[in-house]
Amino acid sequence: MDAVIAVIALLFVLFVVLGVYATVKVVGAAKRGVDRTITQARRTVEDHTLRAKSFTQIGPAGEIAQLRLKLRTSMRATQEALGAGVLEDESLKESLGLFERLSVHGHELDRELRRLESEPDRTTLAARLPGLRDRTERIIKSADSLRWATRDRAHRFADDDLDSLSTQIDVEAGALRHWTTTEPTATTPSPPWPEAQRAEGASTQQTWPETSRARAAEEPDRPAITPPGPRPTYPWQKKARPESTT
Repeated sequence: MDAVIAVIALLFVLFVVLGVYATVKVVGAAKRGVDRTITQARRTVEDHTLRAKSFTQIGPAGEIAQLRLKLRTSMRATQEALGAGVLEDESLKESLGLFERLSVHGHELDRELRRLESEPDRTTLAARLPGLRDRTERIIKSADSLRWATRDRAHRFADDDLDSLSTQIDVEAGALRHWTTTEPTATTPSPPWPEAQRAEGASTQQTWPETSRARAAEEPDRPAITPPGPRPTYPWQKKARPESTT
């Protein structure tokens, strides 16, 4: 009886632990989803604010807003491209590591630009603007290089796969239309012509196939030249006289 109670108590504790774990997982997933939604909403609002500042403000403040907008757009696009590509191509992990290092410089520059947006000293802001512009362009150029290299690699793999698939489809289509291909008819080769052979004691006739030999055996041997027959005599011819008459 005590063993049964212990087993029931153990199962109860196990079910409670599993329920708590499932609840924590669900709450954590929901919290992450909410945080992600809030982050995306905050990012969207900030991007629209920077876009509005870049159009409405003039001078160094408007240019700083443009630099922040360009930097955030380029870095976000590169992050999404690498994140999607590394799931299909593990060789992009090194590129993703380089982007993480580049992101450190990008976040540092974005924070600095954000602080300078509210800088009241316009002279100091204008003096520092060329250096900030150069740093922003360098980071954007590196991010764009990684992003386009990733896309070109994906397109190259897709083109290679498409070429291979097209070749296989052409071969299969040709096999399915096998009745359209005209096969060459097999022709029986004609027998070779016999060569005329001349040997000692042999006849001058040319050697032919077996049919010619059989025909020659059936025919009797003929002399090469037929002797002349007796000439006919007619009554009106004179009787021949001897030549030696006296």
